[in-house]
Amino acid sequence: MKIAIAQLNYHIGNFEGNLAKMLRAVDAARQQEADLICFSELATCGYPPRDFLEFDDFIRLARETVEKLAEAAQGIAIVVGSPSKNPRIEGKDLFNSAYFLADGQIRQVQHKTLLPTYDIFDEYRYFEPAGQWQVVEYQGKRIALTVCEDIWNIGNENPLYTVCPMDEMLDQQPDFMLNLSASPFSHTQAEERLHVLRSNVERYQLPIFYVNHCGAQTELIFDGGSLVVSPGGQVHDELPYFEECIRTYELEEVIRNGHHKPQAREKIALMHDALVLGVRDYFQKLRFRDAIVGLSGGIDSALVLVLAARALGQDHVRALLMPSQFSSGHSVTDARQLARNLGVQYDIIPIEGIYQAYERALEPHFWATEFGIAEENIQSRARGMLLMAFSNKFGNILLNTSNKSELAVGYGTLYGDMCGGLSVIGDLYKTEVVEMCRHINREEEIIPQNIIDKPPSAELRPDQKDTDSLPPYDVLDKILYEYIENRRDPDDIVQMGFSEAVVRRALRLVNINEFKRHQTAPVLRVSPKAFGMGRRMPIVGKYLA
Repeated sequence: MKIAIAQLNYHIGNFEGNLAKMLRAVDAARQQEADLICFSELATCGYPPRDFLEFDDFIRLARETVEKLAEAAQGIAIVVGSPSKNPRIEGKDLFNSAYFLADGQIRQVQHKTLLPTYDIFDEYRYFEPAGQWQVVEYQGKRIALTVCEDIWNIGNENPLYTVCPMDEMLDQQPDFMLNLSASPFSHTQAEERLHVLRSNVERYQLPIFYVNHCGAQTELIFDGGSLVVSPGGQVHDELPYFEECIRTYELEEVIRNGHHKPQAREKIALMHDALVLGVRDYFQKLRFRDAIVGLSGGIDSALVLVLAARALGQDHVRALLMPSQFSSGHSVTDARQLARNLGVQYDIIPIEGIYQAYERALEPHFWATEFGIAEENIQSRARGMLLMAFSNKFGNILLNTSNKSELAVGYGTLYGDMCGGLSVIGDLYKTEVVEMCRHINREEEIIPQNIIDKPPSAELRPDQKDTDSLPPYDVLDKILYEYIENRRDPDDIVQMGFSEAVVRRALRLVNINEFKRHQTAPVLRVSPKAFGMGRRMPIVGKYLA
């Protein structure tokens, strides 16, 4: 038997486009003489569809897509993920299902059993878990169909679940496993995924064909990396990261050996490619074309400009330089040089006069008060106003340039530098921003070295440095990582060798600034714990505040 896996980039709710893409893949698999082609989890409608699942029309369109795929299942079987209705009165209205299509009809349906409801996942909100498991028989082979999380409870050892679908099907003597997945990217996911697949094939001594989504759905990025693993745990093949791909495999060859050399999994390189894909898909799927970035001469906006140019092309990115009386001369020089290096159009609008107009308007009200945060933030909001004016006039979507360190501790101005339609680097700590800029410059100087080397500064008052308000980023980022990603208690972090005063102050800043993060743009997720849908904190909580 020849089995094709189709790693595709779906668009949520674009049933016509998703169907056309899958039909082209079926034709490609036929040309590769495949007997069966497997698509990924909820491929008909895209993942995650969220509350679209509550609309009957949405479910009807998904069903029609399955039926049209079934018509194409002539001489080749098709396995595809799609929501399906629960005919029973009890339980949730829907199942998350894998459809087996052959001979022009729906031959069998296997529902997903293990419904993740943690971090970014919320599947039990919508779906009923499967209660029955039946292998599919096709061309003399017995196939165990599983959907994503179903293989993450190996031997029923995962404390989140009480059943293991593969254990339930093992008595039916399957010949191989198919897993339809929608596994979002984080810089640790590829290794975790490979570990889980190897653990499955070692336990069941069966080959597995694992097909994943690729592409971005707002903040969630899917890296692909679909896998074929031989019974001994060796990788037979791994599909590329961040791109569509269709490949066909001879089952007997997969059973005999695994020979693939794993792809490089260098953290910063993967995060870079994920962010480029995230920006590109956000624009393409929303039918946007052009972006604008406020270019300050600092490292954060420099990185966002490079990523945007690589995602959209230099002709579709514009930079706006808005120096004030507090901006250093080298900031403007560095920003100009970067724009020239990238071939990006840039404009310069000094804001000193705008700021002075605000000062004059506010003078009767601010009389006898000292220069402070209010005056600093006027500059930031003036820049936000100008950027949004360009966005409205020319249709350039504003990209936010805040990093994760700043978002964590609230070091940003609402309606100023926190403006934007998409947060590109909001899941990169400041130290990771520096690493990525060095990665970009590894072969040639694209980002002027002075941008990377100079001390970080918001340049909102004379000689300002970030360290005037915050601990050094190499210290702060480690504290934030332990609290946000590892969810360590304050005392545990102090025991790791950090100053108690610094830890308490940093964590207090994280918790009291939740209200700011609730008003920011969607953050492209590249870590295991990003700000956004996977981290749900109360705004008015007292804990550590």
